[in-house]
Amino acid sequence: MPQRISQMELQNLRELISDHQTGATKLQEYAQQCTDQQLKQMLQQSAQSAQQTTQKLMSFLQ
Repeated sequence: MPQRISQMELQNLRELISDHQTGATKLQEYAQQCTDQQLKQMLQQSAQSAQQTTQKLMSFLQ
């Protein structure tokens, strides 16, 4: 039986999702502007990680 979460927990979860989506978008934008390949790769990996975390957090809403 799935557990229900409180309104406060739901609000916090939505904020976390939003923050990770924003972070992923910004990191990807920074990577696109970057000329240093090592830094570009690091930013892209961080963006991918933030996007994966977003997906994991979103799974709690299902």
